[in-house]
Amino acid sequence: MKIPKLFSLTVMLLLVGLTHAQVSVNVNIGAPPAWAPVGNAEAEYYYIPDVEAYYDVRQTQFIYYGNGRWIRSRNLPGQYRNYDLYRGYKVVLHDYHGSRPYNNFKNHKIKYYKGYKGKNKSNHSNRKVHVDKGHHNDGGHHKKKGKDQNHKN
Repeated sequence: MKIPKLFSLTVMLLLVGLTHAQVSVNVNIGAPPAWAPVGNAEAEYYYIPDVEAYYDVRQTQFIYYGNGRWIRSRNLPGQYRNYDLYRGYKVVLHDYHGSRPYNNFKNHKIKYYKGYKGKNKSNHSNRKVHVDKGHHNDGGHHKKKGKDQNHKN
């Protein structure tokens, strides 16, 4: 009688252990990367102006334009292999929930140009971030004003 009880207990413990392992794995899928802005765990995409690329949190992939098409990759393109994602500026895209954030690239490229620093949102790690909660068709309301505005062709 003791052997069936011991066997049942062993099977139950094994099943509990497997169930716990399953939950642990699922919780980590789609988690923000270590370089992600703090406090934006619900974000699905980031736009990185300096490299003109997106990061898909759920798929853990960068999305960038190359060779005439949008490419998804675990890594940034070769010319940006030394880009510091921890120090680089990131725009959190809260208002987009599809699978092609690059459909808004023309607006993002203008609104968040290379070198864009925007209004810094301070957090624990001194990472720079902008949270985009507005509409993409902003009609140019976010352009710099004043005498130091530079016009580039």
